[in-house]
This record gives sequence, C-alpha cells and structure tokens, in this order.
Amino acid sequence: MAENRHTPVLLERTLELLGPALEREGAVLVDATLGLGGHTEAALTRFPALTVVGLDRDTDALAASIARLAPFGDRFRPVHTVYDGIERALAALGIDEVDAVLFDLGVSSMQLDEAERGFAYAQDAPLDMRMDRTTGMTAADVLATYPEEELRRIFYAYGEEKLAPRYARRIVEARASRPIARSTELNQIIFDATPRSAQRTGHPAKRVYQALRIEVNAELAALEAALPAALEALRVGGRIVVLAYQSLEDRIVKRELASRVRSTAPAGLPMELPEHAPRFRLLVRGAELATEQERAENPRAIPVRLRAAERLAAAA
Repeated sequence: MAENRHTPVLLERTLELLGPALEREGAVLVDATLGLGGHTEAALTRFPALTVVGLDRDTDALAASIARLAPFGDRFRPVHTVYDGIERALAALGIDEVDAVLFDLGVSSMQLDEAERGFAYAQDAPLDMRMDRTTGMTAADVLATYPEEELRRIFYAYGEEKLAPRYARRIVEARASRPIARSTELNQIIFDATPRSAQRTGHPAKRVYQALRIEVNAELAALEAALPAALEALRVGGRIVVLAYQSLEDRIVKRELASRVRSTAPAGLPMELPEHAPRFRLLVRGAELATEQERAENPRAIPVRLRAAERLAAAA
C-alpha cells in the first residue's frame, strides 16, 4: 500500500522538538499537512494521551490516513481542508488552543508516486497537479488559458526560472495548434526551448513544474495565512515545527517566525516592558538540515529545511 512506501522526513527530530509540548495530559497536536499520516502515527504511538487533528486537502491521502490511523479511534480527528483553514477546523471541533502544530510542506509521497496526479515530470501523465482533485483548475487549464505575461510571471515568481520569457512564449506558440494536456508534451516544449548553453544538471522542466504546482494550489498564499493562525492557536508552552522543501516556502516561514521572536518595544526605551517582550522563542538556530545518513536513506529529505519555535507568553 502507498502508506507503507512513505518514510516521514525528519521524524525523530520532529518528535524530539514537539515532545515537551506533547507529553501533557490531554495534549492536542495539529498535523496541518497530514499526507499519509506517518508523522501522526508516530506521535500517537509515542504519546498515549495525545489527540491529533489531521488536516489535508487531498481526499485520497485523507482516506488512506483514516484507514491507517483507525486503530487510534477518536484520538485522531481528520478534517478535509487546506491548512489555512486551521482556525475554522479547530472551532468546528470545539478546540480553543493546541499544544503543537506541524507543517510538512510540499508534495506528499502519494502525490509524487501516483503518476496520474501529474506532479512528476519524469512520468507521462495528465497535467493535473491539484492537491484537492474535487475543485479548482488543473495545470493544463493554466497552460491553456493564462496569457504569456502571466505564465512568465509565475515561472519567475514561483519557479525562480531565468528562462521564464522563453518558456512562456514557446508554450503560447505550441498551444495555438493543440492543447498541452500531458507531461510528455510539456517536457518536449521545455527541452526544445532550452538552449544548449543553458542546460543544467537535472530536468530542465523542474522549475516550471514547481511554479505550476504552486499556482494551481495557491500554496504560498495558503502558507502566509496559515502560519499566523497556527501560531495564535498555540497555548503558552506550545510548539511549532515547519518542514519546508524550497526557498520560497522557507522564506515565508523564516520571516513569520522572526517577527514573533522580536521585542516590540519602541527604540530608545530604557527598559523593555512586559507587554513588549517576545511572545515566542526559536528552538533551532537558523534552518536545520537532515543528517547525511537520513539524506542517504530517504532522498526526499535532501532539500528539507526545519524551523521550530515555542510560545512563551499569551497575546498582550
């Protein structure tokens, strides 16, 4: 089964960082990116008094996790939502505050491994890329309808692709004769548009696929809304761990956490008043990487950047 192929990234380190918050009797963890439930299963097993609220927009992953975590009964509370729906999800469950939040961002193992989802450029598949296949436009829709300047913008902004103008122009030219519906078709356009002098290590379409996926799923906007909501939901002593896999995500996480650990005291005050003291503290220095051993054993851990924080005080 798919869940048996899934190796959670930085599992032990994540549980180590969240552990002090999860040991409390009646503790609640929000797994904001449930996926196949690997982190949640380990947390429920290790902390017998823990309840996990698992959020995921992917109905296939949610169904697999519900089956996998059924032995834990009502200690697991699944919710079908994007992670920026964390506040509404907790309110619907009657939960006012939580002890910990985990974000394991990016594409899940199921989405990568199932070719028909269209996330992997290495496999021939329809260009879907929706994390929630019940709603929204597909990557093929984006390629078919976005004007050239908009394609160029998302390739620059979300893929950090230097050849964005060339790729956008070639896509618009190609779709004039027939729709670009499958990964092999898009790959060929990108290959043909990539000058030999610009060939790089790895697949030339990698950044274009990343940009399309982020656009289709509005990932960065959802993260920007979800992080503040998650931090506000934490009780005093509560902890958050975020695993990011590309620089755009990590930048958002770094900025949000940095804003929470700074004093809000006006410059020039002779002493810091309690209401200006930081409400959070960082638990790791900078962004923590996977060990060489884990990267060798689990290639999906290679790009991960872990950041973590603890709540020190309630809102003023």
